[in-house]
Amino acid sequence: MWTEITRQKYGREGRRYASDVTDAEWALVEPHMPAAKPLGRPRETEMRAVLDAILYIARTGCQWRMLPKDFPPFTTVQGYFYDWRDSGLFEKINFELLLQAREAAGREASPSAGVIDSQSAKTTESGGPRGGACPRARQSRDPGDAAKKIKGRKRHILTDTGGLLVGAEVHPADVQDRDGAVLVIEAVHQLFPWLRHLFADSVYNGPNLRDALAKFGDWTIEIVKRAAEAAGFQLLPRRWVVERTLAWLNRNRRLAKDFEASIASAKAWVYIASVQLLIRRLACP
Repeated sequence: MWTEITRQKYGREGRRYASDVTDAEWALVEPHMPAAKPLGRPRETEMRAVLDAILYIARTGCQWRMLPKDFPPFTTVQGYFYDWRDSGLFEKINFELLLQAREAAGREASPSAGVIDSQSAKTTESGGPRGGACPRARQSRDPGDAAKKIKGRKRHILTDTGGLLVGAEVHPADVQDRDGAVLVIEAVHQLFPWLRHLFADSVYNGPNLRDALAKFGDWTIEIVKRAAEAAGFQLLPRRWVVERTLAWLNRNRRLAKDFEASIASAKAWVYIASVQLLIRRLACP
């Protein structure tokens, strides 16, 4: 809830653009920036300027060529984005900042329980892997993307019980949630050795997901069901946390649709949005 105190605390006045990082925020990210390459031309571009440009695109949703001229050339920024995407830099920064944020809140660095959910996103003419309604889901009356009739991709995210992003995967929309969840767990189970319990909705119920997770350890899944007599919106325990996180991420207009030609780029923007949330939280405790 915004108050006069919190608005002033998190205000972005004095920044060139509201998406620019502050000195305190940059101090959190700078140690994770890759060093200059030993061969080739000396680095002339400031990494802080590149990060500011990437966060500007994430926040505004503008095209690469529409990047304002007071940033480094868009081709330079784009080149760094692809390098950092391919090296998994955004995931690594998110991981380190997540541990810091949890410890700053007085919690164990590694979560023991998480909340999982997916969000459908329409794709554009940029191409790349995508999917439409899934006949198998339609036959089973699965309330997933077959019912929504969304042709595009799903962003599958796993958060801790406070709503901080633990892991994310992007896949075509015709992949059912119970199958997409396995991709997320596969990506994070070694990073978070104590994470073994999931809160989820009824889409994830059934033996298929439980059997698939068995190879990653002893996992338990707690299904948080909607009351049968409920009408309209209902605030559900645990599940609202991940839904709120999706709303936080969607403040970045780059995520309003999936504009990316590759799955790798689509996932990178999700992590960039999460990193932006984490540095602001850590810089303004």
